[in-house]
Amino acid sequence: MSDREAPRVFVTYSHDTPEHKELVGKFATFLRAVIGLDVHLDAWYDNTRRDWSLWAVEHLDKADFILVIASPEYKRRADGAAMPHEGRGAQFEAGIIRNNLTRDLRRETERVLPVILPGRSVDEIPTFLNAHSTTRYHVEEFTRAGVTDLLAAITGQGQYPMPRRGAWLGGGAAEPQPVRAGELPWTCASQGVRRGGASIDGTHYEHGIVLRPATPTATGAGFVELDLDGRYQRFTTVAGVLDDARDPFQVGRVRVVLDGTPRSEHDVAAGKPATIDLDVTGARVLRLEMSRPGVPASPFGSAAVVVSRRGRPPELGLGDPVVT
Repeated sequence: MSDREAPRVFVTYSHDTPEHKELVGKFATFLRAVIGLDVHLDAWYDNTRRDWSLWAVEHLDKADFILVIASPEYKRRADGAAMPHEGRGAQFEAGIIRNNLTRDLRRETERVLPVILPGRSVDEIPTFLNAHSTTRYHVEEFTRAGVTDLLAAITGQGQYPMPRRGAWLGGGAAEPQPVRAGELPWTCASQGVRRGGASIDGTHYEHGIVLRPATPTATGAGFVELDLDGRYQRFTTVAGVLDDARDPFQVGRVRVVLDGTPRSEHDVAAGKPATIDLDVTGARVLRLEMSRPGVPASPFGSAAVVVSRRGRPPELGLGDPVVT
């Protein structure tokens, strides 16, 4: 089933009373007409003569999810306490559901969803669905908020998704292990920015981030955005003019922006690199920009290393940038 394909849902219930049948019909209509689920209900197929046993088998087999509507008569019939001639449809469908649960308990536990409508009770769920030890779905009102938990089970998208796990540092007071910034996910970067070695003020950094425009007329700012995902506390690097730059007399400026807020700015020049040590606790996006002073700011508005001589491209580097 693709993400854009509506889940197929089959509703199994018993005709306890006309009022209960009407309530189930309203619930199924809400799920189909308002929520958009591909819901199937027996009342909507009562327009031609058919074999209801084959109809039930087909829908129970094809459904992505089966909604079992709790009621006293459904429980009695599903639990085998009713006479053979009572509610044959509910008895037949419940028998197939029991068989499927016996065959593949894990899969069918996730597929068969007991639903408690207004006025009904958890004690009216069939015994074989283990209502008190497994999840059941109370629907107090036919609104989107009223079916939030049920939709989470159907879509697999809960209200509180599990966050990504951070790096395990051991049970003791272990020091956080540094992660190379170049190895983090890059959400976007301008042309001319790449991972690679960088020699700055006589020191070679093997794992740098370098701005070296491909053409001599490319004088605009370079930028890169790194996905921190709120997992790190510090960002450190050395920023400066590349030792092998065509223009060794450039002046640069480094601006660092966290989640859209500028946090630091440093001027750099040949022989005068800048050490950056920044608290990034909780930040999700780290933006770095590299350009010459006077060059218009990047439309991405992040962080910049800037260099000076007009008409010459900036050639700057960040030496071994890491986050911890």
